[in-house]
Amino acid sequence: MTGSTDSGHREASSVRGEADRASFVVDDEGVVVAWSPAAESLLGYPAHLVLGRAAKHLVIADAAADRETSGMVLRHRDGRHVACRVHVRAEHDAEAVLRWRIEVVPGEDETAAAVDRALVEALFTRSPLGLFVLDPQLRLTRYNTAAEGMQGIRVTEGLGLRPTEAWPDFGGELAEQVMSEVLRTGEPVLSFEKRGRPPGDPDREHVYSASVFRLQDDDGRILGVADVVVDVTEQHRARERLALAAEAGSRIGTTLDVLHTAGELADLVVPGLADSVAVDLLEPVLAGEDVPEGPGRAGWDLRRAASRSIRTDIAPGAYDVGEVSSYPATAPAAEVLTDHRPRLVPVVDADSAWMRGDEARARRMRQERVHSLMVVPLLVRDRALGLVALYRWTDRGAFGDDDLTLAQDLAGRAALALDNARRYVRERNAVLSLQRGLLPPNLPAAEAVQAARHRVHCGGGGDWTDVIALPGARVALVAGSTPGHGVRTAATMGRLRTAVQTLAALDLAPDEVMARLEDLVRQTDGEAAGPTAHSAVGATCLYLVYDPVSCRCTAATAGPAGLAMVGADGTVSYPDIPAGPPLGRPGPPFAKATAVVPEGSRLVLFTPGLLQAFTGDAGQRELERLLLAARESPQDLCLRLTEALVPTDPPNDAAVLVARTRPLDPARVATWVLPADPAAVATARSLTARQLSAWAMDDEMFSTELIVSELVTNAIRYAEPPVRLRLIRDRTLSVEVTDGSSAAPYLRHARTTDEGGRGLLLVSQFAQRWGTRYEDRGKTIWAEEPLSAAA
Repeated sequence: MTGSTDSGHREASSVRGEADRASFVVDDEGVVVAWSPAAESLLGYPAHLVLGRAAKHLVIADAAADRETSGMVLRHRDGRHVACRVHVRAEHDAEAVLRWRIEVVPGEDETAAAVDRALVEALFTRSPLGLFVLDPQLRLTRYNTAAEGMQGIRVTEGLGLRPTEAWPDFGGELAEQVMSEVLRTGEPVLSFEKRGRPPGDPDREHVYSASVFRLQDDDGRILGVADVVVDVTEQHRARERLALAAEAGSRIGTTLDVLHTAGELADLVVPGLADSVAVDLLEPVLAGEDVPEGPGRAGWDLRRAASRSIRTDIAPGAYDVGEVSSYPATAPAAEVLTDHRPRLVPVVDADSAWMRGDEARARRMRQERVHSLMVVPLLVRDRALGLVALYRWTDRGAFGDDDLTLAQDLAGRAALALDNARRYVRERNAVLSLQRGLLPPNLPAAEAVQAARHRVHCGGGGDWTDVIALPGARVALVAGSTPGHGVRTAATMGRLRTAVQTLAALDLAPDEVMARLEDLVRQTDGEAAGPTAHSAVGATCLYLVYDPVSCRCTAATAGPAGLAMVGADGTVSYPDIPAGPPLGRPGPPFAKATAVVPEGSRLVLFTPGLLQAFTGDAGQRELERLLLAARESPQDLCLRLTEALVPTDPPNDAAVLVARTRPLDPARVATWVLPADPAAVATARSLTARQLSAWAMDDEMFSTELIVSELVTNAIRYAEPPVRLRLIRDRTLSVEVTDGSSAAPYLRHARTTDEGGRGLLLVSQFAQRWGTRYEDRGKTIWAEEPLSAAA
């Protein structure tokens, strides 16, 4: 018996090793001369029952003839039929006699074979998966029905072509690379991505997931590759929408800036969701004001807050950021603001009424060939903050309901962030208004210094600087910082500033001012209670008094001393001031330090916020570098320091004060030491009259003589020597009487029958203000008089 089958039709799953195959050998007359154990296992015949018999008795001829396959049906010892496929190979025995070795491979029964044929037929006719078969040279040999048209060509047009020839718009080079690698290694490649526009939907890009595996026969001969393709466009876009929604949580609302937040929304949706976008906000939102609740009315005034486009050759929108971009009443955007419902326009009609009523947008939309539009309101608690308009003109296709749902979700997130930014702007405006009310716009004029200041606002409201005129032509320079942010911090700052001015009016020494301020902070901290309370504990303050007569300054500080002195020669030094603890914190008592201020020097006072961008001593070194080259006016120096040292978006406020010192002309100061004798009162009046005449201040003669007489009398009668009288002519006329006693006089309201006790009352009536200043030894009683126009 002889026969053969086409080995090209064998399945790879039937390939077995030589030792595993059932086989037997027949001579040229068809008699079995050899029988393998595997054949015995397959057919049930032991060797002694088969050897020497004709092989034809093993074959069921009728069954073999009915089959339309290349196999045959053999008879098992128990009578059942065994469907097999055979391989016949000629061989010679040791004596060179020709024999035939017949290898038997069990085959499927009729049902299994039918299933195989049906499966192959279904794959090429009814399967929803695209199937492409290519030969080892990567030429297309067969498509199935689902694949026809999927890659942009017909079956008959693609046969015999390579992927780069048949799929020019579907990443043919990538497909060939993948298939070549699969042919070489035999390892399948699963789910790599291909993109293109099929003939059935040429205006829309589709995404396909492709898997490639190698085809080979039972003997391992490579027959080609198969490419299975699935259209995953919708799944791909759904994943993109989910990823975009997840990304929105980390990209929208990173700052409390309205325009920046609008820009974050625009950056997110282009190109992820739209080809261009415009974010328009109501005017109150940009100003930090409240917006009306409930549905609105037509004709809203909107301002462009952000716009983005995939085009880079022109501006991203019909309006620039900051421009008014109102919509006609019939436009979808106007309807969105009126009823707070989103609008989806899957097909844009270039000749619609609202397009004709908005020529600027219509011209741009026609230019870009916009085919689809979505308009979504920015809603927070039924309040419309503005709207988002999204446009498409590329081949991604029109917006759908899923896109609208995603746009609403993104707009909702952005609206919350915008509302937070609006509230922050409102609070910041309130803080700035409070600060403007608490801090005068201009510094008081003082002969002793030429001063300027500058503040950098971050919404904290806790930093301030001040210049306070003191008696005796002196001036106090202050720099303070209150911890915290917001309106309560600004109010606390105002309380501290007022306290410093009040203490300065008492003409206390700097260390005494700090001690009294410390007591005030501890007292208010004990009274503070409840969530709305705000404590000044931890505040810092530098208080410095400059005397233009002696050219000395005396200072004390709570917290680090923010003080630098720039000499007339450009040298920079940092006066050694003992740093006390921040206000309200435990620590050693406050101490003061005195330093000589050379003529023409500049005193630079600053709060910790000026160096907030630096760590350690780096900020002080950078400040020193800037001051070494400083030759400009105090105002210009303030601006340069803040611009160079304070970051663009600082977390804390910063304040700096620059004061150019000026010594007082000695000719404007007159000093006399008087004996402790009542007769010295007359001498004091005489000396005063003579000096006022020299200063051409005759109009002030009477009142000044009276003040001098009363103060010198009190010093001689109640105090201790030495007694010193000093007149200082500045913006006011100051009268100072110094003695060696620490006992201070007090104002009495004498009765009509009293013979004395009216001295200080008269002084208070004629003087603009008066007071007592304690020295390291003794005290000084002073009084100030306003100068007449002639003086």
